[in-house]
Amino acid sequence: MSKENVKSGKVIITCAITGAIHTPSMSPHLPVTPDEIVSESLAAAEAGASILHLHARHADGRPDQSPEGFAQFLPRIKQSTDAVMNITTGGSPYMSVEERAAPAATWQPELASLNMGSMNFGLYPMLNRFKEFKHDWEREHLEGSRDLVFRNSFKDIEYVLETCYGNGTRFEFECYDISHLYNLAHFADRGLVKAPFFVQSVFGLLGGIGGHPEDVLHMKRTADRLFGEDYRWSVLGAGANQFRIATQAATLGGNVRVGLEDSLWAGRGKLATSNAEQVAKIRGIVEGLGLSVATPDEAREILGLKGGDQVAF
Repeated sequence: MSKENVKSGKVIITCAITGAIHTPSMSPHLPVTPDEIVSESLAAAEAGASILHLHARHADGRPDQSPEGFAQFLPRIKQSTDAVMNITTGGSPYMSVEERAAPAATWQPELASLNMGSMNFGLYPMLNRFKEFKHDWEREHLEGSRDLVFRNSFKDIEYVLETCYGNGTRFEFECYDISHLYNLAHFADRGLVKAPFFVQSVFGLLGGIGGHPEDVLHMKRTADRLFGEDYRWSVLGAGANQFRIATQAATLGGNVRVGLEDSLWAGRGKLATSNAEQVAKIRGIVEGLGLSVATPDEAREILGLKGGDQVAF
């Protein structure tokens, strides 16, 4: 895991372009349309992201987990970059697992995200900061999370694995808490997932583990104990946690994820004007630590991916 990154000095930067958490009224820079998603993706790749984590949206910004929604930008991005494209199976917590898995099952990407456990998913504190909304659905989306359990049962996880693994798709295993690491170990013990496991540790989202430096260390120590050399570690910090946690992980030999899905900010009180701005900032931090950013092909080798010529778009 981290030993490999320490030896190679290579750090994979993932950029999560838009997601399903933030709403259009929160930032004028959040990409919504296919054209915006394409433009933001290509700029993020140019800035140093070797993996692009992708969601689709409807015209009013609502999450869109239809295969047709992804078809509006996947081929266009592929034509212009060799970055690895990672399709979400998280979608939105309000969706069924069948709906969430459909784009990855249809388009057979190199990578797909997979949430590793059910959890409370509290977005409603953002209502304290954002008061005015362009679309009615935005307030409802946030307020509804007071009574929202993001369902990722063992049956749901098995469904995604069975639906996508036969296509050669590998997974970004999103672990929002320590229990999610144990859930991944359970599937590994059953032989349903194959090493190396790409573990994306998520910090600072209400309902999951916090963003304290000790939380980061606890997550890493637990993953080290459960998976040893069989995993590749990456982190994302939600909101204000983003760059601090990414820097801590990079010093520990980990990989990093940034992007407007995870945080709208480029610094205290300063909205990021693009995904590329966040990528450039973390790239500067990584290189300042004496490390280098992995190219897309280096990321493919590190993660054991099938290659961009094996996808269905």
